[in-house]
Amino acid sequence: MAGRIRQGDVEEVKARTNIADIVGEHVSLKSAGVGSMKGLCPFHDERSPSFHVRPQLGYYHCFGCGESGDVYTFLQKMDHVTFTEAVERLAGRIAFELHYEDGGRAEEHGNRARLLAANQAAAEFFVERLGAPDAEPGRKFLGQRGFDAEAARRFGVGYAPKSWDALLKHLRGKGFRDDEIAAAGLVSSGDRGHYDRFRGRLVWPIRDITGQTVGFGARRLLDDDKGPKYLNTPETPVYHKAQVLYGLDLAKRDISRGRRVVVVEGYTDVMACHLAGVTTAVATCGTAFGPEHITVLRRVLGDDSGLGEVIFTFDPDAAGQKAAMRAFGEEKRFAAQTFVAVAPEGLDPCDLRLERGDAAVRGLIDRKTPMFEFVIRHTLEQYDLETVEGRVAALRAAAPVVAEIRDPSLRPGYARELARMLGTELGEVQRAVQAGGRGGGTRQAPAREARGERPGEPLESAAPVERPFSIADLPPDPATRLERDALQAVLQHPDEVGEQLLRQAVDCRFGNQALAVVRDGVSSAFAAGGARELVTRVVAEVPPSFAGLVHQLAVAPIPERSERELAAYVRGVVTSLVDRELLRQKAELLGRLQRTDAADRDAYTAVQRALVAVEADRRALRED
Repeated sequence: MAGRIRQGDVEEVKARTNIADIVGEHVSLKSAGVGSMKGLCPFHDERSPSFHVRPQLGYYHCFGCGESGDVYTFLQKMDHVTFTEAVERLAGRIAFELHYEDGGRAEEHGNRARLLAANQAAAEFFVERLGAPDAEPGRKFLGQRGFDAEAARRFGVGYAPKSWDALLKHLRGKGFRDDEIAAAGLVSSGDRGHYDRFRGRLVWPIRDITGQTVGFGARRLLDDDKGPKYLNTPETPVYHKAQVLYGLDLAKRDISRGRRVVVVEGYTDVMACHLAGVTTAVATCGTAFGPEHITVLRRVLGDDSGLGEVIFTFDPDAAGQKAAMRAFGEEKRFAAQTFVAVAPEGLDPCDLRLERGDAAVRGLIDRKTPMFEFVIRHTLEQYDLETVEGRVAALRAAAPVVAEIRDPSLRPGYARELARMLGTELGEVQRAVQAGGRGGGTRQAPAREARGERPGEPLESAAPVERPFSIADLPPDPATRLERDALQAVLQHPDEVGEQLLRQAVDCRFGNQALAVVRDGVSSAFAAGGARELVTRVVAEVPPSFAGLVHQLAVAPIPERSERELAAYVRGVVTSLVDRELLRQKAELLGRLQRTDAADRDAYTAVQRALVAVEADRRALRED
């Protein structure tokens, strides 16, 4: 089991990484003032930039959709990787050696990096060889399927020469050891030693979700090749076919934005779909679509609301029907709605594009059929509906399918449709559906669990989710604006504010209750650890519904443009907040003085002294 990365290393990698460099690979950022950058949000469609990044603090926030976080959060959401993978990826960029709490991952991580490097070198080798004279069969294969040189380049398609060890020699020349090349699955072993696994084949690079090449799929081209039609990389430390989807690195952004994924059956089908405009297409790699693929897709879809779509394409032949029913067996693992798209006349997406053009591929996806309707029709096809016995058996087989539909509002409609298909009374079908649904609605539970609900618990009993606080909710009055601006200055530039002034600021009373919660978080975080990583620790201190407000205050633009103006502004706005508090204290003391009996000399003198102290604090504040 992998050990946890040491917290010190996590913080060090983050400190050494400029978040603007990472975000800038996905978003075009422009200056938005001193220490602030902005661009179009990568998490939602917008015309005016509302996505702000603060490189000095290492945070981002979108004032349009509310997404916020640090560089690790950004990678997790953009590339759909785990936290550990995000840290390892950034550590690799800066050549930082990570340490693990059990000491067991450092060597493993280093080995993984070498295998990924070997795969990348192999991918470049294959691409270069596609232009060689002996790769004519590969170029011909692509051309016959409607793919030109630009399409091959876009998808990294290459050619493995028909040679015993051309790749092996190439990788040795790049400094890779034989054991590393073998561990990456690039060579096989026999009586004569190591030899290239892929020979005389067209080769597709299989990349993980971050775009790193983890393996290959190779298509047979030559008549004297007695191997399988498609040959994939074997299981390796970096390639696990049950967890990889071809094309996901290219499709992930559009899948996440559109909440739709199209699952096709092969590499050329993925290429055809993307070139036709269906840019959410992915395919499995030499294995059936299974639970681990679903786990990967659910992360990319954000599959927790039931609003997404998963569309499977299958050939209309017996094998395609079998694959569709196998997919239906896993359908319950999605919260998203599932559909089936079957092309006419046995054409897969690649052949459909070749024969009828890009619009036909898009039309295939648009004419999708709900998975449950497809399964019901397939079930009925197994019975002779011309006989009473056949109709009764078909009803018994199809009724549980209707009963298992997650959305209860859809069941009556499917019950009527089933009655129409069978030519049976609706009441009879309804009774069969009710009988088929007894036992807890087994297909509803996983989707509800995916949304954090317990099976059998009424939806109405779920605890209400507290609405997050936002800068946009703050009233525009001058008092609130001063409190907001002062907190921005404290969170974004604590060193410019200075320790003494900061301590005075967090002791000030706030009129706005939401900002008061953030002030309390700053007070607690600063007392515990000073200004270092202040925003991170404030987020940990405040209730979860206030975390977004902290992030917004940490990245919202400050109006001053130069460093000199910035320093003066930051201290000035915090000074104004403290001065307001001192003025309030003075007013309270004057009122108390008026109410104090002058004959009570001790009490009267104590209030006077307090007034003198407040005035002294105000003068000292202005002199600073």
